[in-house]
Amino acid sequence: METEELKGEQKMKIRYFVPKDPDSKGGGKFSFMRRSKDVIKEKPVPEQQLKKWRRGESAKGFAKKQFHTQKMKEREETFEKVAEKSARTELLRTEEVGYLEGESTHQISQNEIKAQADEATQQKIFDLHLNQFGPYRMDYLRNGRHLLIGGAKGHVAAFDWQTKSLHCEMNVMETVTDVKWLHQETMFAVAQKKWVYIYDNQGIELHCLKHLDSTLRLEFLPYHFLLVSSGAKGFLSYLDVSVGKEVVGIHTKQGRLDVLTVNPQTAIVHLGHPNGSVSLWTPNMKEPAAKILCHGSGIRDVAIDVTGKYMATTGFDRRLKIFDLRTYRELSRFQYNKRQCPGLLDFSQKGLLAVSRDNVVEVYKDMTSQAYRPEKPYLYHRCDKLVANLMFCPFEDVLGIGHGSGFSSIVIPGAGEANYDALEANPFQSKAQRKQTEVRMLLDKVKPEMITLDGQICKVDLQTAKELQEERNKTKYLKPNKIDFTPKNKMKGGSSGAKLVQRKKGVQEEHIRSAVRDIVRTKQVEGKQKERNKSRKGVQGSALDRLKKKTA
Repeated sequence: METEELKGEQKMKIRYFVPKDPDSKGGGKFSFMRRSKDVIKEKPVPEQQLKKWRRGESAKGFAKKQFHTQKMKEREETFEKVAEKSARTELLRTEEVGYLEGESTHQISQNEIKAQADEATQQKIFDLHLNQFGPYRMDYLRNGRHLLIGGAKGHVAAFDWQTKSLHCEMNVMETVTDVKWLHQETMFAVAQKKWVYIYDNQGIELHCLKHLDSTLRLEFLPYHFLLVSSGAKGFLSYLDVSVGKEVVGIHTKQGRLDVLTVNPQTAIVHLGHPNGSVSLWTPNMKEPAAKILCHGSGIRDVAIDVTGKYMATTGFDRRLKIFDLRTYRELSRFQYNKRQCPGLLDFSQKGLLAVSRDNVVEVYKDMTSQAYRPEKPYLYHRCDKLVANLMFCPFEDVLGIGHGSGFSSIVIPGAGEANYDALEANPFQSKAQRKQTEVRMLLDKVKPEMITLDGQICKVDLQTAKELQEERNKTKYLKPNKIDFTPKNKMKGGSSGAKLVQRKKGVQEEHIRSAVRDIVRTKQVEGKQKERNKSRKGVQGSALDRLKKKTA
């Protein structure tokens, strides 16, 4: 006899060996028979936790018949078991994010975190030593699973950073200024010295976008399928990836555009300029929708949080400022020392702000709150060389750093969102799910005309709603009862009661449709006539202006 005991649950299993029948087909001397006897003593759940999960008070009365009374008791027992299980699994809930706590958390190094963390977290802390092709730009996919890096001297690589499986690696033999994933991990864009190229995940060149020349920064709008690029000649371009056509190219007249970011909520493009201002752009306007004077010197970087309400900027005046995009007012500012100048910025999904200065990266908490001003950073990390790019990994407590000697991945506890929407961005999607997601994204594609400063996509168009209501009111007089129609008699059941009703309804609906068509046609004719009148007035006005100039 063997016994196995589990200390955690006090669970005991008993095994018995019984002599086997020698005449059986299997032969042998002994047969193995297992009998398990479970003895589990669980710690009782506190009453306060059970109250959170109970639906209400239990049934006090009993039914008249014993059968229904037994059913009520079984239901109450089931509800009580469900509440108890929910209370026990409350520790496994991931709504709350864990942080490092203490007065001097910035003194905790990555080596100390790696020594105390589990094996899965330890694999997220790694360095890629690529001294020959740096500094590196990098980009994470929307679901946080895949990583794309591009060195300034032409080295480009795409891989799954969690499993370390390489998709493709190549050297384009040209200067690389920026890299960006498109809607899926099957395609990515690389801004090279002259033009922008699009490659697949095998490294095969798919397109060469020659009208996007001298590009410095790239961004992608996943809901609009728009690739946004800013160049050294001052042009801001929008390219529709789904059809391969340029939506608009805007000459900003602001000089070199090397600071570019996108508001994730409104899809508004934010550009930083050397005169210290930040301009907001939409593809529907040739002029900026708004301008904010942020610094007295040039802008180094701009970052916007996930909610789209706050914007952080850094300038050459050694200041870090936080702005409220709802009121366009400055919330707070942080002045650095003479030897320190803040550079690159990035917000995490939980509001942590990463700030770089030279080869040092600092992470701050609660930077958008007015009442709290952090004196010391939450975490501190020093790289080998100058930092060239920063980005938090979605749905992971990971910060990616591209610098002169390669790429570094560090762990920032509490940075990522623990609960993800599988229909929005699924880190564990299969090949079939990826195809379905791509089709659904194309069907739900938003037009570029919907990008507005005040977010009209979430509001109701009252003017159009009133017009539709007026059209419905006009067709009220078209009641089916007022239409005189006597169907002819048909043979072989064609004039039965059901057939007569169907024929009458068909004639009535067609009558209403024709009336609605007449109303729509008259509206179209009136609209065209108004446009002609406006054009004639414009021509007459221009002719009068010419006569006035000649006479003057």
